[in-house]
Amino acid sequence: MNPTFKDFFAVKNAGIWAGIVTSMYQVGSVVAIPFVGPAMDYCGRRGGMFIGCMFIVVGTIVQGVTVSNASINQFMGGRFLLGFGVALVASGGPIWILECSHPAYRGIAGAIYNTFWFSGSILASGINRGTITIKGNSSWLIPVWGQIIFVSIISIFIWFLPESPRWLFANNKTEKCKEMLTKYHGEGNPESVWVTLQLREYEQYIELDATDKQFWNYSALWRDRSSRYRISVNVMVSMWGQLAGNSVLSYFLGAVLDTAGYKDSVTQANVNLGMACLQFFFAVFGATQVDRFGRRFLLMFANIGCSIIWVGMTIATSQYASNDTNVSAAKASMSMIFLFGIVYSFGFTPLQALYPVEVLSFEMRAKGMSFSNLAVSAGGLINQFALPVALEKIAWKTYIIFVIWTLFQAATIWKYVPETRNRTLEELDEIFAAKNPVKASLEKKKIAVTTDANIVESKIV
Repeated sequence: MNPTFKDFFAVKNAGIWAGIVTSMYQVGSVVAIPFVGPAMDYCGRRGGMFIGCMFIVVGTIVQGVTVSNASINQFMGGRFLLGFGVALVASGGPIWILECSHPAYRGIAGAIYNTFWFSGSILASGINRGTITIKGNSSWLIPVWGQIIFVSIISIFIWFLPESPRWLFANNKTEKCKEMLTKYHGEGNPESVWVTLQLREYEQYIELDATDKQFWNYSALWRDRSSRYRISVNVMVSMWGQLAGNSVLSYFLGAVLDTAGYKDSVTQANVNLGMACLQFFFAVFGATQVDRFGRRFLLMFANIGCSIIWVGMTIATSQYASNDTNVSAAKASMSMIFLFGIVYSFGFTPLQALYPVEVLSFEMRAKGMSFSNLAVSAGGLINQFALPVALEKIAWKTYIIFVIWTLFQAATIWKYVPETRNRTLEELDEIFAAKNPVKASLEKKKIAVTTDANIVESKIV
């Protein structure tokens, strides 16, 4: 935490106030849960994201003007508003991407979306590192006000983007829906097979008078076995992404590096920046492979791989703890840190926004993603309050927990997570209606292959 900021607000790195200041962001996200569905279903995917952007703008202003009164409570209020707004934007963004994407490119488009979290992370890290040497309150005010830049750009240019065709169809705007599909999926041809097939699927699977029109009605999330299975898988994958140990290396990398023998602040800053760049590269690479290897394979690969790496991390840091002159153990620990970043980014990062949206039907999608956001926030709170205590009390033994837990996550994914590649969002309704969704999702299916807008053959995939 910025030393000038700590002095100005009279707070510390540790203790209850540090925890509360940090967690107010998650608290805001949790409070936003009942409003995510109504915002996306009533105002459209673009409108819902715009509302979220406005909360972020107001939250930034509330934080920025605390320089005049040094009120830590006001600053926390600003963080609350940021968390509230981000919950709306983070839920609406992947929904919009998947509902607007051409069926042939849905996988890679949805996977690439989440990888650009690192672009913001790298930029934010660079700004914070660059301003920390500035004298006075500008050292923390510049990063605070910087939060308003990109969200303002989004709030303006989002209106130049098309609305979700599924939302348009569900809200009796069939002509606008067809216009969008014709322009972006049919290359201007309203008789394109892609346009015809998608409209036919919308007519078959999207109800015009469903619970997405009733902001108070969440029954679609648990109405039948299929719905309960969908929301359970959605929440499970969302939370598993937070509990694989990635937050240890994200929020508490300094403490981890301490256990590995790298205690110099400049070295830690360089490792942090290097990790962000490395993870960005492998996350983008992983996103290009989601349709090639499938969602199940990548998720299991990530969890099993992380478990193996945590074994190596446990051994290396335990050796260093028993002999702090063991240079080999310190280097091995550093290697494990970078290997974890590679494996996690390749397998988990691209799917954190893609898979939870894919498994929800249109009626469930907006409200269901609010529960996904709840799972992410819950995982974040566990990490922020439990991990620092564990790292302080049992140090390297903390990593043993992740060795076991990531194997458990891999087992649950193998048992319960269906494959979603090579199927449209509407086709997945049949998968989840099956007695055994995982088995049904792994069966070969016949798809149409088109040439010059005509169906000419079928093949098994």
